[in-house]
Amino acid sequence: MTPKTIMLCAISSLSCGICDEDCAYCTQSKISKAKITRHDIKNVETVLEEAKIARANKALGFCLVTSGARLDDDKTEKVAKIAHAVSKNVPELMIIACNGMATSEQLKELKNAGVFSYNHNLETSREFFSKICTTHTWDERFDTNLNAKSVGLELCCGGIYGLGESEDDRISLRNSLKKLEPFSSPINFYMPCDGLGLGSKILDVSEAFRIIDDTKKALPNTHIMIAGGRQKVLKDRQYEIFDHGVSAIVLGDYLTQKGETMDKDVYELTKLGYKFATKCH
Repeated sequence: MTPKTIMLCAISSLSCGICDEDCAYCTQSKISKAKITRHDIKNVETVLEEAKIARANKALGFCLVTSGARLDDDKTEKVAKIAHAVSKNVPELMIIACNGMATSEQLKELKNAGVFSYNHNLETSREFFSKICTTHTWDERFDTNLNAKSVGLELCCGGIYGLGESEDDRISLRNSLKKLEPFSSPINFYMPCDGLGLGSKILDVSEAFRIIDDTKKALPNTHIMIAGGRQKVLKDRQYEIFDHGVSAIVLGDYLTQKGETMDKDVYELTKLGYKFATKCH
């Protein structure tokens, strides 16, 4: 049997906790009481070091994430500068940008700086979104993905499960994703955290696998990626995801919560016979 090839991605949290939005699931929101380290955009040298570590641990995707609802001209310039430096110094990495809502002009600047894909999740259904966020609309998120497509960026667009949404909401989210036809679609499982008001319940393992199966069925030509909550929800069954059509995971830490160490994931996956993608298909 030919070893299965999977894609590994890592996150660089360029800025953290500087946000005026009220997203109920996010530790960085203005209503969150979570104890996190807040900082403005990192310097280029720090991000380059993170990029080199990610690549040394077999990562192909490298996501540049900023806090806040949207890009402005200053933030666009800073992210573009970092993206250009990463593409020049660690050319093996495919750069993903995740910087909130954005115009076509801003996204074109990122693309010209070497960004391959733009990540902007819909998070949940259009019908449920106002229950978890009131400071911007679901439609603004959808339109940003259309803007990204219009300038030739690949889409990385998915959602988060376990927020109190109904099964109908999950179906609605997946139907919206089908319209966008993303290159990759992250599945995040809500991770309860002190300071957030969404309770402490986490998804059952069987429910999580059903969500993965339903997503792959809805998006058969999309790379399904498991991101936040992989270790906490799936625990010792986390590597079974690849038997359910998943082809990508996030390595290392998430934005404000710890993940598995990169080298441990690589070790375990290698031991299971997996190979790691060196280019995007």
